[in-house]
Amino acid sequence: MSQGYRGRGGGGGRRSRGGPRARKLGPDGEEKSVEVEGTISSVLAGTQFRVQLQSGHEVLAHISGKMRKRFIRLVVGDKVKMEMSPYDVSKARITYRLG
Repeated sequence: MSQGYRGRGGGGGRRSRGGPRARKLGPDGEEKSVEVEGTISSVLAGTQFRVQLQSGHEVLAHISGKMRKRFIRLVVGDKVKMEMSPYDVSKARITYRLG
């Protein structure tokens, strides 16, 4: 009797696991992101937030994958640390909740 796919191990692709993730690096080997702090001013759909920077500007920010994995909840008024690309200063990634 044929078992089909049952009883056969593993499968899957040849994706490497556990290795360092590729990062966007600048010419001197540094990461090209700028760290800033801000306060969440409104909660939007799809784990996105409107964050007001200390300078008064507002940016659209989303939660980093590690924060999603750990189920970190963010509400209006929370202070957060973000990474922004120097090329698009209207968007950011929230990396840490300060309180």
